[in-house]
Amino acid sequence: MNDHALLEHTIKIAQEAGGLLLDRLGRSAVEHKGVVDLVTEADKASERFLVERLHALLPDAGMLAEEGTGTDRNSGLRWIVDPLDGTTNYAHGFPVFSVSIALERGGAIVIGVVLDPTRNECFSAIRGSGAFLNGQAIQVSATPDLDKALLVTGFPYDVRTTARDNLTQFRRFLKTAQAIRRGGSAALDLCYVACGRFDGFWEESLSPWDMAAGVLIVPEAKGRVTGYLGGAPDIESGNILATNGRVHESMQSILEEIERDAGLPPLETRRFRKR
Repeated sequence: MNDHALLEHTIKIAQEAGGLLLDRLGRSAVEHKGVVDLVTEADKASERFLVERLHALLPDAGMLAEEGTGTDRNSGLRWIVDPLDGTTNYAHGFPVFSVSIALERGGAIVIGVVLDPTRNECFSAIRGSGAFLNGQAIQVSATPDLDKALLVTGFPYDVRTTARDNLTQFRRFLKTAQAIRRGGSAALDLCYVACGRFDGFWEESLSPWDMAAGVLIVPEAKGRVTGYLGGAPDIESGNILATNGRVHESMQSILEEIERDAGLPPLETRRFRKR
């Protein structure tokens, strides 16, 4: 099966998972993984569905999913899945959440799909083939300067206790950019950069499933993605900077300055570890 056929099947599977989430919206039991870290029955049901369907699509592919499903294969293929990105929003009935699916081949993301079921918006990309929203090509914004940019970010689940709470970065960008938003779904934040709704996104303490699809979709939309300190994006590093390219160097300079001067623990101590 070629990548275009795989993408079509993956989009359909994401749409079915999105329908499952909508059916349970407002009546899904909530559990606490931490003080502010939630999981709902809908997360688990969506993951069970996705794992079953994606395994049937590519039986030889491994799996990494948020709610604990992890399998290794020797095929060089791996699905990276967030069955419900934006669980806190979902649990409160706030309609900003998504299903995120990425296919990794030989260590590189080659297919990415992010579905927003409340708006019926499906963002997708195949490596080397551009990025799309509901089948229409998308591209990052043309905003030229940081002081005219609308940025987006998020905060870690251990924000109450960690020294790396993103507040230093937030203060600096708040006084430098036009405005900042906090959506609550990193997967959608990345896609909104890709289609020009946001000009830049930074966040740390993320997991691979939060950003795997978006790490492909943004550059396929002619944007730029790196770590805080530059270099190729690493979905297991936990930190990411994604922009329209035009404001990238300005944002990276601020992040580098904060890392150098703010006395924070080094980024490397926050690196995601595989389960």
